[in-house]
Amino acid sequence: MVTKHWWEFAVLCVLALIQAEASRKIEQVRRLITNAPHVNMTSVWVFAGVLLLPYSLSGLLVIIVYGHLWLRIQRKMGTRPVHRVVFSTSMIMLSAYAAAGVYAAGRMLQQSSNWSGATTTPIIIAVATLVFLVVNNVLVAIAASLHGRPSHVMISWADFGLEIATLCLGALAALALDNVPYLIVLILPPLLVLHRAVLVKQLEELAITDQKTGLLNATAWHEAAKNELSRAARQNSCFGVMMVDLDYFKRVNDTYGHLAGDEVLKAIARMLKDELRDYDSAGRFGGEEFAVLIPDSSPADVVATAERLRRRVTELEVLAPTENGETLITKLSASIGVAIYPTSGTTLEQLMLTADSAVYTAKSNGRNQVVTLST
Repeated sequence: MVTKHWWEFAVLCVLALIQAEASRKIEQVRRLITNAPHVNMTSVWVFAGVLLLPYSLSGLLVIIVYGHLWLRIQRKMGTRPVHRVVFSTSMIMLSAYAAAGVYAAGRMLQQSSNWSGATTTPIIIAVATLVFLVVNNVLVAIAASLHGRPSHVMISWADFGLEIATLCLGALAALALDNVPYLIVLILPPLLVLHRAVLVKQLEELAITDQKTGLLNATAWHEAAKNELSRAARQNSCFGVMMVDLDYFKRVNDTYGHLAGDEVLKAIARMLKDELRDYDSAGRFGGEEFAVLIPDSSPADVVATAERLRRRVTELEVLAPTENGETLITKLSASIGVAIYPTSGTTLEQLMLTADSAVYTAKSNGRNQVVTLST
């Protein structure tokens, strides 16, 4: 049994290193285009070790896999200091040990109760998978909270689904290695294809996203607005276009610095995401100007939404970094111009021009107000 464990450990180490080297360039690009936590897919081999190896070897497997990841990718890119790598490795080891403990307890209960292995083994593996996910994400959330990174507290649903997929591949790898060992090599091709597909998805999102705020960029927002215009023309319905311009934003940059100004823009973006419906579209047009698309809404509803957004801007309190530490920025306001299809224009250019003119009217009339103009 000891010899078998060492043999399985060696196979998992070799395959993990092969997969890491084969996908090294992809992983480098993924880390370059995002600084948020993401699934690096090493969980395939780690979780296989959880199901097959004793605690000592599964822990050593984690150290080898994450040590290689740091030496070959993170150290060369300068993206992570050593202490953060050690901390991340420790979290994965704790998650692995928790899952291994649950799996071992389930197997002991299975043997003592004479339960059918065909029925209960998948359930035990599923529970171990759930424990691995929960422990890992709880530890990540605690670490992010302690380091003041609330945006990293929870990974996205897409990354969560990807992590489940990698753990499922890990379970299949373990079953293959334990029963028909040579079949484990079949895990590599779909894993590499999955890694590349995730990169393509991230690049697609990068192409349509404003990196400072996470909202749509100008090109993507225009495309969404064109689609809504075509739909509204076919169905003879109304929709609204807003231009949201922060008042006296230059004063924020001049008084507190550009980093503080960036925090204000991010706070505005978060507010827009919270206040708008799932099918509304908010984008950043550069500087302190945002565009909002309100599909399938009456003129009264669009104006009411604009008023609610204006009021929410005035209620914002932004804790921003400055040279003297952190400063609470308040008393923000915005001038919002509203254009309604079709009364304010029948083309996107007319609607944008009308909304922009409405913003200038709002600023001329004293700022911090909503103005609606027809063509």
